[in-house]
Amino acid sequence: MDARAEPASGWAPTWALGRAVLLTGVLLVAGVLLGRIDLVVLATPFALGTAYALRRRPAAQPELELGVGDTHLVEGGPMAATVSVTNPDLVGYDIAVVRTRMSRWLRVEQVGFGGAGLDVRDSGGAGRPFVTSVPRGSAVDLELTGTALRWGRHPIGPAGVRVAAADGLLVSRAVITDPIRARVYPRTEPFDAVEAMPRAAGLVGAHRSRRPGEGGELAGVRVFAPGDRLRRVDWRVSLRARQLHVAATLSDRDAEVVVLLDVLAEAGRSGGVGGAASVLDTTVRAAAAIAEHYLHRGDRVALLEYGPTARRLRPATGRRQYLTALEWLLDVHAESSPHEPYDQVFGPQVLSSDALVVVLTPLLDERSAQMLARLARGGRFVVAVDTLPTELPVPKERGWAEVAYRLWRLDRDTMIGQLREHGVPVVRWAGAGSLDEVLRDVARLATAPRAGFS
Repeated sequence: MDARAEPASGWAPTWALGRAVLLTGVLLVAGVLLGRIDLVVLATPFALGTAYALRRRPAAQPELELGVGDTHLVEGGPMAATVSVTNPDLVGYDIAVVRTRMSRWLRVEQVGFGGAGLDVRDSGGAGRPFVTSVPRGSAVDLELTGTALRWGRHPIGPAGVRVAAADGLLVSRAVITDPIRARVYPRTEPFDAVEAMPRAAGLVGAHRSRRPGEGGELAGVRVFAPGDRLRRVDWRVSLRARQLHVAATLSDRDAEVVVLLDVLAEAGRSGGVGGAASVLDTTVRAAAAIAEHYLHRGDRVALLEYGPTARRLRPATGRRQYLTALEWLLDVHAESSPHEPYDQVFGPQVLSSDALVVVLTPLLDERSAQMLARLARGGRFVVAVDTLPTELPVPKERGWAEVAYRLWRLDRDTMIGQLREHGVPVVRWAGAGSLDEVLRDVARLATAPRAGFS
């Protein structure tokens, strides 16, 4: 349906109309000049058919609307979008060609008009054109269903439609809608951790602290003092000592967890929710799982980026913080920088001395290792989680590529060994139980008695 220059009304003649008019004119002129009535009779159907088709010309342009069932999606979850073509005119549209663009991370599996689905997984998806007719004063919906493959903000659209009327003799201009941004939240991998925390310094919570207070963990028996509750009186000890004694308990307090995302480098190729995971995939999914675990237990969680932008999400607790953290994670992207970002991240704002800092890093940049060492020397409780993919492909090029890759691996293993010597535990992310042993060691070191100064 290639059209010539479109008039101001938005409707233009097609090549079919031009051919009909040209053929009719040629036959009539030839019949008059040659005096042949048969040529005039032959031109009559073309003239009458064209006039009959143009007896009612459309005036209004088609209306196009792009809608999404839910703009808050989850990796691996269903996705649904609808492209609605409306005919506000009194003349029906013979053909409507609808086409829409989709992000490559939103896989369209079925496309259908009015509930009749067509499997398009192997035939171009939503990028192919779909043709339908639209009666006058009605609307036809193109339904797109599929799966969201990867976290992030992905565009649905723009969508466009072009219609033909008057038996294909007139074509409208293209009507295009703006794209819609769909939020695809990362799938939280199953994660659980032990109760151990280095220091629980909040007011209330689920962790046993070293401070006395109204908790459930017995700390000992002491002499009654003003302000003690009568239900805490230990009558056995009181009768034996002939003086009131009460049971002392440790307070239950919350902890602050800081999840630090190293975004200086990216490695690996993302294959979506069912394929291989890149560094950013592992980082974002692990951060979502850790935040969900500790926020559901009542702890305070903060998110930071170790990179040029140094984005920061303040510590808070509750479901609202969890939803805010998921929204914050959608904008994570790798960005290299020639400058040292340590001062930007930790300079003006100082981390709480009682916070547990979980650093998600691929350890591809030497500055990341230096940052971990500085945090450990500063007395922070740091746990480094290795997010480099285990199935990172080995270079197959000729020459020294494979030897250089092996040397790089050895250098990286040496860097990890040096970090452990500095007191920074480095573990690989493996979902539930990834941090159990490390958290026990960190909590044990935090509660160990320190040598005094003479």
